[in-house]
Amino acid sequence: MKKLLAASLLSTTAAMAAAQTVAPPSGVLSLSAQAATEVPTDVVHLTLAAEQEGPEPTAISNALSSRTQAVLAQAKRTSGVEAQSGGFTIHPNTDRNGRISTWRGRSEVILKSKDFAAVSKLAGELASQMQVQNIAFSLSRETRLAAEQKLADQAVAAFRDKAQATTKLFGYSGYTIREVSLNESGGVMPMPRMYVAKAMSDSAGAPIPVEGGKSQVTVSVNGSVQMVK
Repeated sequence: MKKLLAASLLSTTAAMAAAQTVAPPSGVLSLSAQAATEVPTDVVHLTLAAEQEGPEPTAISNALSSRTQAVLAQAKRTSGVEAQSGGFTIHPNTDRNGRISTWRGRSEVILKSKDFAAVSKLAGELASQMQVQNIAFSLSRETRLAAEQKLADQAVAAFRDKAQATTKLFGYSGYTIREVSLNESGGVMPMPRMYVAKAMSDSAGAPIPVEGGKSQVTVSVNGSVQMVK
């Protein structure tokens, strides 16, 4: 029994040693390729906010809650605009002796729409209750997917062309794919702060200037190929 066990252990050790001495495959080439394009952004995100200060936190909370509900109700009546509540905070202000002097609250509502004209008009109408604090643009899911599909075809073709050309440079006639991954990125473009400040200074009731730009979408292909003679 001991002899069988010893023989088994020796066989296992020999197999492990042989596995460790196996040379890595030769003729393996790592490659990457990508395709990119700029797509006009078609979704706007507006963050509206209201702030209030006073001696009683309960009164501030009630006032901001009422204002938030009114803004949400009006926004949800606007066709083509999605609205949801954002942050809601109340914090104390202290004097130089560390005692609470007043309380300050802040409430946010976030608007999202593909109809720039509608959301611009709505933001202007709501300016007396909540002001625009931030504007950002992005691509809708369907627009981004359409762009990625076209780019995927281009990126894969570029990967194959690069693999074929490079294998020939190394003296090989062709290749087979060992592994490959496809990755997408892009689609969101934040708005510069100086533009937001200008939008906030516009008179109440006037449409808020909303104009999107372009967002870069990129699809990359990474992987390795086995070069063959």
